[in-house]
This record gives sequence, C-alpha cells and structure tokens, in this order.
Amino acid sequence: KLCGYLNKLGIKGPIKTWKSRWFFYDGNKCHLWYYRTAQDINPLGSIDLSSASFDCKVENGEGVFEIRTPSRVFTLKAISKQAMMYWLQQLQMRRWEFCNAPSRFPVGSSQLVNEPLAGRTSRYVVDNEEFLPPVKTPTEAVGLKAASLPAPQTSTALQNISLKHPWTEIQNTVYNICGSKQLWGNSGNVFSFSKFQEHPEDPEEEQEAEVEAGFKERILEDGRMQPRLNWVRKARWMNSGFPGLPEELSRERNPVDKVSVLQQQILTLTEEVKSQKELVKLLHKALEAAQQEKRVSSMYLTAAEDKDRLELVRHKVRQIADLTSRLETLEQEKKELEQILTLRETHIQELKEHVQLLMEKNHAKQEVIMALTEQMARELSDPLQEANTITVETLYKQQEEIEHLKDDIDAYKTQNQFLNSEIHQVTRLWTSTAENEKALLMKCACLQARNCQMESKYLTVLRKLQEAVPGLPSSHAELVRNLIQEALQWDVKEEGEEGFNLSPVSEYDEYGFMTVPEYEVEDWKLLAKIQALEIKSNNLRSQEVVEKPLRDRWNCVGELSPSAELKSLIRSGIPVEHRQRVWRWIVSRHCGHLPDHYQRLLRQSKSTEHPACRQIELDLPRTLTNNKHFSSPTSQLIPKLRRVLLAFSWHNPAIGYCQGLNRLAAVALLVLEDEESAFWCLVHIVENLMPADYYSDTLITSQVDQRVFKDFLSEKLPRLMAHFEQYQIDVSLVTFNWFLVAFVDSLVSDILLRVWDAFLYEGTKVIFRYALAIFKYNEEEILRIHDSVEIYQYLRFFTRMITDGRKLMNIAFNDLNPFPMKLLRNRRSMHREELEAELCELAQIKAAYVKERAEQGP
Repeated sequence: KLCGYLNKLGIKGPIKTWKSRWFFYDGNKCHLWYYRTAQDINPLGSIDLSSASFDCKVENGEGVFEIRTPSRVFTLKAISKQAMMYWLQQLQMRRWEFCNAPSRFPVGSSQLVNEPLAGRTSRYVVDNEEFLPPVKTPTEAVGLKAASLPAPQTSTALQNISLKHPWTEIQNTVYNICGSKQLWGNSGNVFSFSKFQEHPEDPEEEQEAEVEAGFKERILEDGRMQPRLNWVRKARWMNSGFPGLPEELSRERNPVDKVSVLQQQILTLTEEVKSQKELVKLLHKALEAAQQEKRVSSMYLTAAEDKDRLELVRHKVRQIADLTSRLETLEQEKKELEQILTLRETHIQELKEHVQLLMEKNHAKQEVIMALTEQMARELSDPLQEANTITVETLYKQQEEIEHLKDDIDAYKTQNQFLNSEIHQVTRLWTSTAENEKALLMKCACLQARNCQMESKYLTVLRKLQEAVPGLPSSHAELVRNLIQEALQWDVKEEGEEGFNLSPVSEYDEYGFMTVPEYEVEDWKLLAKIQALEIKSNNLRSQEVVEKPLRDRWNCVGELSPSAELKSLIRSGIPVEHRQRVWRWIVSRHCGHLPDHYQRLLRQSKSTEHPACRQIELDLPRTLTNNKHFSSPTSQLIPKLRRVLLAFSWHNPAIGYCQGLNRLAAVALLVLEDEESAFWCLVHIVENLMPADYYSDTLITSQVDQRVFKDFLSEKLPRLMAHFEQYQIDVSLVTFNWFLVAFVDSLVSDILLRVWDAFLYEGTKVIFRYALAIFKYNEEEILRIHDSVEIYQYLRFFTRMITDGRKLMNIAFNDLNPFPMKLLRNRRSMHREELEAELCELAQIKAAYVKERAEQGP
C-alpha cells in the first residue's frame, strides 16, 4: 500500500502553513486521499492523479514537490529527499497503470490499451530507469508500518487542524475517542484487566490462574465472577510498588542522578494515586452492579409462578450471550493492541539507539570544536600567523561553498532526471489518449452514419407509402399521414442536443447554403429530410477515411504550380481552408489584373446607366435564394453582386448582361469574398473557359453544346438514351441550365463547389463529365419509370438527391474515360456548322414568308 505522512502546504489568504497529513492512494479511482491522522475514517480531501502532473524544484527546499491538477496545485513535503523521490516515482507508476487500464477504453480501440497490465508496468519501469534509477522504499516514512507511528507534531495543537472541514474533524475526533475507550465497553466488561494476567509471578497468582481456568464455565453462567477476579489482580498489581527502586537509588552515586530518580518516583506515585482513585470509582460501580444482581436474584426467589421465573432466566441467558459476544470482541481488540504495542516498543528502541548515536556524534563534535578552539588560540597568539589564519579561513569558506555548490548540482541533476521522466511519461500518456480518442471518434462516426442510413431508409419507406396513400384504406392512410407528420417534426439539425453528436448538421454550411432545402411542395418536404440525412451519413463516413488524408495532402502543398498531382488533388476537391487561395491562383494565371481597371468600371457605371441595369435589378432578388447571404434584399453581398455585374457589363459590351451571370458571380463572391477577385473570376469563366457566343443574344454555342451532349449521352449511356427516345424526352430542357450556370442551383453546395474546383482549372470538359455522371448515377432509377410525365417530374429534382460526392466524382473521372478534348472540339465544330446552316435556312424561310405577306398586302 502506498501511504504515509506528508506535510501539505495550506494557504489561507496571505498565511501559509505546513500541516501534517496522512496520505493514502486509492488504485480504483486513481485518487490520493489525505487525512489528519492515520486513525481517521473520513478524509479531508483527495487529489485526482489521472490528469495530474508532478514537479519538484530545488529552490522550494529539500523534500518539497508539487502535484498539478487542472483545477489546483498541491504542494507537499516529505521528511527527506529519498522519501520525496520515492513518492514521485510511485505516483508516476500508479498513474501510468491507471491511465492504461483496459477497463477505461473499449476492446480493440488501441494496441496499447489491450496490452497486459504486467507488460505495460514492466515496460514503464524499464523506460523510467533510463532517466532515474528506482529509489528504495523508506520503510520508516512510507507504508502500513508508518501508520503505527505517532503523527508528526506541529508547533501548536491547532495548527494541524483543518479549518475548512470542521464537521469531518469532529467526526474523526469522536471516532478516535470512542475507539480508544472500547477497552472499557459497557455493563460488566468495563472491569476487564486481562492485560495484567499474562505472566503470574508467585504461587498465589498461579493458583488464581488455575481457579480461573476451573471456573471458566461458571464465568459464562455468572457475569460477576470475571469482574471480581480482575479486581483482585488489578489491586495486587497496583500494590506491588516499585521493587527495583532502592537498588536503583543505591546504584546512582551522583546526587543529581538521585534527585532525578526521586522526581521520576514522584511522578510515578502521582500516577499511581490517580489509578487508585480510578480503582475506587470502579469498585463503587462494581458494588452497584452487585446490588443490582442481588435485587434480580431476590425477584427470582420471590417470584410466585414458574412463568415469571422462566422469564427471568431467559433474560439472564440473553445477558450472558451478550456478555460473551462482547468478551470475544474485547479479546480481539486486545490482540490488536498488543501488536500495536509491540510495534511501538520496537520504534522506541530504534529511537533510543538513534538518540544514543546522536549523543555520540555530538560528543565527538564537541571534542573537535575544543581541539579547533585550542588550535585557533595558539595560532592567534602568534602575530606572524595572522595572515595564514585569514588564508585558512578563506580557504575553508571556499571549500564549504564548493561543497554547497556540489550539493546543488546533485539536486538539480536529480530534478532534471525526474522532469525528463515526467515529460516522457506524460507524452506517452497523451499519445495513447490521442490514439484511443481517434479510435472512439471513428467508431462514433460509423455508428452515426449507420443511424442516419437507417433513418433515411425509414423516411424513404414513408415516401413510398405517401405515394400509395390514394389506394390505401382510410385508417391506413391516416396512419401514414401521422407518421409523415411526426417524421417532418424531427429536427435533423438539433438531434445531437441531448447527447454527444460527433458532426452536427447546422442549418447552413460554411458558405451560407442551406443544408436542408425548403421545398414549397408539401410532398417534397419528406424528400428534403431524406436528402439531409444522406448528406450527413456520407460526411460522417468520409470524415476520417477520405477527408482527413486529403486535407493532410493539401497541407503539404506549398507554392502552386501546374502538375498532374495538383490536377488530381483539385479533382478530389479543395478543402475549405485552401479553396480561396487556389481559386485566386487559377484566375490570376489566365487573367492579368489591370491596375485600377475594376475601379474605373465602377465609376463609369455610376456616371452612366447601362441598358442592362434594369434586368440586373430584376435578377438580384432571384439569385441563390437558398443562401443566407443572398436570401434577403438587405444582405451585405447584394450590393457587391450588383457592382460586379455592372462592371462586367461595361467590361464586355458585346455580352453586357445575360441571365445566369448573376449566379456565376454570386458563387465567386461567396468563395473569394473580394469584389474585384469575383469580377475577374467571372471574366475568366465567360471569356476563357466558355466558348465564344456562349452568353450572346442567340446563345448559339450553348445550343451547340446541348447537341454535343446528346451525342455523348448516346455513346456513354445507350440504354438510357434509348429510354428517353422511346418516351420522347428532350433532355436539353433540363441540361441547358446546367451548362449555362455550371450546375448552380442544381447540385447540393458541397458537390457544386467540387465541380467548380475542377471546372475552373480544366474548363468546360468538366461540365460534360459531370452531366454524364449525374445521369449514370441515377440511370437505374430513370429506367424504372415508364411514363413521360413522371420522367420529367423526376428530372426536375433528381440532381438534389445526389449526396455521395465521392461516387459522382469517380463516375465522372474514371468510369467515363476516355474523354479527349480533341473529340469535344470536333463535335462542337460539326454541330455549329449544322446549327448555323439550320439558322440560315430558317432565316431564309422567314424572309420569304415576310416578303409573301407583304406582296399579298393588307
């Protein structure tokens, strides 16, 4: 057991005092409890060692060390340096054992946790010996043996009392008083003096011992026999006097010694008088007990009926049984007291030997002092030796100072060794805790992802039932409506408030997009809940497996330069903390920022109203309505977006403004935040990435891309294209807006920004890839629909149901390969010629029709 007395520094305002406390380590809770004495039952407090660190400083004094917990610093002091180092090493080892106990972490969470305790402890000892060798146990200051020794005394009796815990002090004091008086007991047992009966020295006492053995059975029957026998022995022992005193006086020839012996005799006799008075009191009590017994016996003899006598006999039997049990208890306490007495006698003998040794040392020092004094007197008597004396004194002081410095060096070396071991162990504990925490977080993420999948499947089943409500009986239909209403009341964003939530879904993401879309159609609200749960499930599953390694790879990227590795990283998605930097770099590579160009365009838009100004004002409130930064007319980004669009209309008069540019500029503003950077990003998209005439009045290139896309759809997904042709579905009605605004308002924000990452770096080929990937992603669902109206309804919102961005990315950049840019250019050129020919033919037909109407006249 790790226990022993230590001095604890108590601080009460400006007053600091050392108080002796008995400390005991509890391995179950890794707490160090402290009491006022070893005999107390209620602790004054405890120190939590599981999250504590240890420190020892030479400047604090010998034996002083600190235990630092998150809430408080405890300053303790051992009786010696050896005891201090023993305590520190033991506390380190106990903390290590507790922090690596298998019960603290789930099985399989870490290799270190599942290692056997014996192996961890032995490994700790080996590692610790590299810094500081183990200290031997100071048995006189630590352990159960120290509990039998008297508590260290303080200068005043009240100094050691804890004023913070008065009730605990009272309880411990009452317990100690009751425990010390248990020898006297109650009833007849208060007169038991068995400790004086062990070794009879004369025939009469031997005869008494035989009589006592012979009357053992009668003692059990009559409670008066044992007390009377003990009275006799007590009286004989007290009257035996001091037989060895005259011989002791005769041996002491020195009068001073004789006076000392006589004073000791006076003290002894005084104690004897006190004991005699106590004996008289006991005899009075015994007399009262005998009279009580006499009255009980008289009642027994005078009882008229056998029933009354039988009741008295039963009462006596109960008394005898009670006395017997008390006798056994007292015998046990007697044995314990004898053991304590033996330990204290041994300790007293050791102290006597220590005192004798100190007296011999003192005598030797006095002789040395006398010899040095005589030598100094002889040297000082000679004036010629005065200079030599000064030199000797200086040399002695220097030697003494050198010895002190050597002691300080040794102390600092020991302190350095311990602090190194403490740093080493705390580092290992932190590493172990971090590994276990990581394992637990991954496990929680998996569990939450499974939970979200289960909820999503449940909501999907409800949605299927919702579609089948018209064909259900009224009772079943009402039940389905109630379940749907209850499901819609679940708040996905606040489901983690009652407990631990690893990755809570907030109402908006980092860029202000709503995580749960608000559909106006009542039937689609359940669809929004399913979508939110799917997003959360995918985020949780990819958090540690995909996102963290990807973020680590991005953190290692220094200066940006075009490369295959950077292309692969951008396709995988740019983390939020790096996206703004990468986008600025991409735009700056293709658009040389003209100094003061943007400010000059703003001044021009203020001085002259552009023809597109009215259309811009109409489109501003309809821009990104699912984003909190644009949902209100008073949002801060609305004026910035207006200035960016007006500046672009003056920058490119051929286009001016086209519906769709507002959404492109809005996304650039959300990521880049700066107006001018968003303006140049819009310039880069319209003038560099998109083909010419993409945003012209005729939108001719946009129409060309729709024809090219249908060709690719027929080649990459022939079954799906045949399905569309069977039901006469024109996909350009859905995909035209995808190409015009690069999927803004079509995909969820997380996937949208990943598409834009690759789009800004590689160009329009990325839009073709992702458009094909979206149809591939939902191909099986579309093929199961055999009605043109239902297919159009499904195509209206099916992009919002895509929640697994990783799967969509793999389809776009892996499953659809090869996808050469040369083929895309050739297809564009071919379809542009066809479209221009068709437009020319259409213009001729229109001109002929106008001419014919003009000739016919009104």
